[in-house]
Amino acid sequence: QVQLVESGGGLVQAGGSLRLSCAASGSIFRINDMGWFRQAPGKQRELVAVVLSGGNTNYAGSVKGRFTISRDNAKNTVYLQMNSLKPEDTAVYYCYADLIRSGTIGLTDYWGQGTQVTVSS
Repeated sequence: QVQLVESGGGLVQAGGSLRLSCAASGSIFRINDMGWFRQAPGKQRELVAVVLSGGNTNYAGSVKGRFTISRDNAKNTVYLQMNSLKPEDTAVYYCYADLIRSGTIGLTDYWGQGTQVTVSS
Protein backbone atom coordinates (compact mmCIF):
# COMPACT_ATOMS: atom_id res chain seq x y z
CA GLN A 1 0.00 0.00 0.00
CA VAL A 2 1.02 3.59 -0.63
CA GLN A 3 -0.20 6.61 1.30
CA LEU A 4 0.21 10.33 0.79
CA VAL A 5 -0.37 12.41 3.91
CA GLU A 6 -0.69 16.17 3.66
CA SER A 7 -0.29 18.80 6.33
CA GLY A 8 0.02 22.55 6.69
CA GLY A 9 -3.31 23.92 5.50
CA GLY A 10 -5.30 26.48 7.44
CA LEU A 11 -6.72 29.97 7.58
CA VAL A 12 -4.55 32.96 6.74
CA GLN A 13 -5.11 36.60 5.90
CA ALA A 14 -4.44 37.95 2.41
CA GLY A 15 -0.75 38.62 1.97
CA GLY A 16 0.22 35.88 4.40
CA SER A 17 2.08 32.63 3.89
CA LEU A 18 1.51 28.93 4.39
CA ARG A 19 3.67 25.88 3.77
CA LEU A 20 2.10 22.60 2.72
CA SER A 21 3.85 19.26 3.10
CA CYS A 22 3.01 15.88 1.63
CA ALA A 23 4.83 12.70 2.62
CA ALA A 24 4.55 9.49 0.63
CA SER A 25 5.01 6.20 2.44
CA GLY A 26 4.60 2.48 1.84
CA SER A 27 5.91 0.06 -0.75
CA ILE A 28 7.55 2.58 -3.07
CA PHE A 29 10.25 1.69 -5.57
CA ARG A 30 10.64 5.07 -7.24
CA ILE A 31 8.82 8.38 -7.41
CA ASN A 32 8.81 10.33 -10.64
CA ASP A 33 6.80 13.55 -10.55
CA MET A 34 5.27 15.07 -7.44
CA GLY A 35 2.97 18.02 -7.35
CA TRP A 36 -0.04 19.90 -6.12
CA PHE A 37 -3.52 20.45 -7.52
CA ARG A 38 -6.29 22.53 -6.00
CA GLN A 39 -10.04 22.64 -6.27
CA ALA A 40 -12.17 25.61 -5.29
CA PRO A 41 -15.93 25.28 -4.70
CA GLY A 42 -17.79 24.99 -7.99
CA LYS A 43 -14.59 24.80 -10.03
CA GLN A 44 -12.58 22.05 -11.65
CA ARG A 45 -9.42 20.72 -10.09
CA GLU A 46 -6.42 22.59 -11.49
CA LEU A 47 -2.69 22.03 -11.48
CA VAL A 48 -0.81 24.37 -9.16
CA ALA A 49 2.77 23.17 -9.41
CA VAL A 50 4.81 20.09 -10.25
CA VAL A 51 8.39 19.08 -9.58
CA LEU A 52 9.86 16.45 -11.86
CA SER A 53 12.21 13.70 -10.74
CA GLY A 54 15.19 15.66 -12.07
CA GLY A 55 14.21 18.76 -10.15
CA ASN A 56 12.63 20.84 -12.90
CA THR A 57 9.49 22.68 -11.86
CA ASN A 58 6.38 24.03 -13.54
CA TYR A 59 3.78 26.39 -12.15
CA ALA A 60 0.33 27.63 -13.02
CA GLY A 61 0.49 31.19 -14.25
CA SER A 62 -1.70 32.37 -11.40
CA VAL A 63 0.82 31.30 -8.74
CA LYS A 64 4.13 31.87 -10.53
CA GLY A 65 6.38 34.12 -8.47
CA ARG A 66 4.35 33.56 -5.29
CA PHE A 67 4.49 29.78 -4.77
CA THR A 68 7.56 27.56 -4.65
CA ILE A 69 7.49 23.78 -4.94
CA SER A 70 10.33 21.61 -3.70
CA ARG A 71 10.96 18.00 -2.77
CA ASP A 72 13.11 15.95 -0.46
CA ASN A 73 13.75 12.66 -2.21
CA ALA A 74 15.26 11.06 0.88
CA LYS A 75 11.98 11.66 2.71
CA ASN A 76 9.64 11.11 -0.28
CA THR A 77 8.15 14.48 0.57
CA VAL A 78 6.98 17.40 -1.52
CA TYR A 79 6.48 20.92 -0.21
CA LEU A 80 4.56 23.94 -1.40
CA GLN A 81 5.61 27.29 0.01
CA MET A 82 2.82 29.77 -0.61
CA ASN A 83 3.54 33.47 -0.18
CA SER A 84 1.51 36.60 -0.89
CA LEU A 85 -1.67 34.57 -0.63
CA LYS A 86 -4.84 35.93 -2.18
CA PRO A 87 -8.50 35.13 -1.46
CA GLU A 88 -8.67 33.44 -4.86
CA ASP A 89 -6.11 30.90 -3.65
CA THR A 90 -8.79 29.51 -1.32
CA ALA A 91 -9.30 25.85 -2.20
CA VAL A 92 -8.70 22.29 -1.13
CA TYR A 93 -5.12 21.45 -2.07
CA TYR A 94 -4.27 17.89 -3.12
CA CYS A 95 -0.81 16.47 -3.52
CA TYR A 96 -0.02 13.68 -5.92
CA ALA A 97 2.89 11.39 -6.70
CA ASP A 98 3.51 9.54 -9.93
CA LEU A 99 5.35 6.45 -8.74
CA ILE A 100 6.29 2.83 -9.20
CA ARG A 101 5.35 0.49 -6.38
CA SER A 102 7.83 -2.08 -5.20
CA GLY A 103 7.52 -5.31 -7.18
CA THR A 104 5.73 -3.65 -10.09
CA ILE A 105 6.82 -1.99 -13.31
CA GLY A 106 4.06 0.46 -14.07
CA LEU A 107 3.63 4.11 -13.07
CA THR A 108 0.57 4.93 -11.00
CA ASP A 109 -0.72 8.22 -9.63
CA TYR A 110 -1.49 8.39 -5.92
CA TRP A 111 -3.30 11.26 -4.23
CA GLY A 112 -3.45 12.77 -0.79
CA GLN A 113 -6.70 13.33 1.06
CA GLY A 114 -6.64 17.09 0.56
CA THR A 115 -6.00 19.98 2.91
CA GLN A 116 -8.09 23.15 3.12
CA VAL A 117 -6.45 26.51 2.51
CA THR A 118 -8.61 29.55 3.24
CA VAL A 119 -7.40 33.07 2.57
CA SER A 120 -9.46 35.87 4.09
CA SER A 121 -9.57 39.35 2.63
